[in-house]
Amino acid sequence: MILMQNESGGIRVPKRLGQQAIVLAHKLGIVDHELQVWRDNVFIYIPLANSLPKEKLVSFKEQIKECEFSHYPFTKQKKRGSSLIEFLEGKLPPHLLASLPHAMDLIGDIAIIEIPVELEQHKSLIGQAVLEANKNVRTVLAKAGAISGTYRLREFDVIVGEPKTQAVHKEYGCQFYVDVAKAYFSPRLGHEHDRVASIIKEGETVVDMFSGVGPFAIQIAKVHQNVKVYAIDINPDAVELLRKNIRLNRVQYKVQAILGDASQIVKEHLPGVADRVIMNLPEKAMEFVEAACEALKSGGGIIHFYFFTNASEPLDNVKLRFAERVEVSGRKVKKILFSGLVRETAPFEWQAALDAEII
Repeated sequence: MILMQNESGGIRVPKRLGQQAIVLAHKLGIVDHELQVWRDNVFIYIPLANSLPKEKLVSFKEQIKECEFSHYPFTKQKKRGSSLIEFLEGKLPPHLLASLPHAMDLIGDIAIIEIPVELEQHKSLIGQAVLEANKNVRTVLAKAGAISGTYRLREFDVIVGEPKTQAVHKEYGCQFYVDVAKAYFSPRLGHEHDRVASIIKEGETVVDMFSGVGPFAIQIAKVHQNVKVYAIDINPDAVELLRKNIRLNRVQYKVQAILGDASQIVKEHLPGVADRVIMNLPEKAMEFVEAACEALKSGGGIIHFYFFTNASEPLDNVKLRFAERVEVSGRKVKKILFSGLVRETAPFEWQAALDAEII
């Protein structure tokens, strides 16, 4: 919920330097986390915390020379954690209020939160507060482990509400059957699904190598009349949901669901068919770059490559490693069309995107 907009101190940098600037600003600890980073067609604007040491600003300027310090209109956004505090004041000891989760994932009518160890004995109370603060939520799940395994799954505990892990999630005009216990899905990637779908051209053939329940593939098919998407996943439960979602969104003639290992499927059935390849497997995508290149048409195409990054690893290092893997396949990166942070996965850690033109 948007609360206000005001003029505050900030940094303006060209869009092409945006990701590098955001990572550096976080590393230096100069970002005002109460305000939103925003962008226009040319620049990215980063809000600055108050009373910063001059040497930190000098350090930023030395590393990002094309920047301007001034006052810009930043938007302050209310955090969901504030709502929980409002509902739980007087019900939890004051020293525990600061440990309340400040973010949650909303998937259909399911809310997913992470309960800190010190709040474990109060999780039912917290879950009830989530229900009261979010009237459309029927189930509150707590993360009970890390994402792991070939299928990228995690375990959940039902805190309050209906004992389920299935929901119908709506995103940019599409609907998806989701089961968070059986197939990976992140609602935080909605903007990225829309971004990629918006730059697809009519008549293109797309290979979605790690499709999951189909958010990229189906969004592409919904907004384009003449496309063909091969949506691959190794998880049989994900592919079953994908097939249901293809029917639900009425894109049967544009999206083909394929169960199997992406490298093997490309090698045996899809060599040289794609104008564009989507690689949303950030923890392992580098291992599949050669298969992605094999899927591209002989004249080349675009790869949408996703990876994890942090404040200690420059993006140029990832671009270099990606380019080296492309060259192993006998191809070459002609141009980096886009690079940017997609979502925060932990403090000072992000999922990032790289759009590369391959020849």
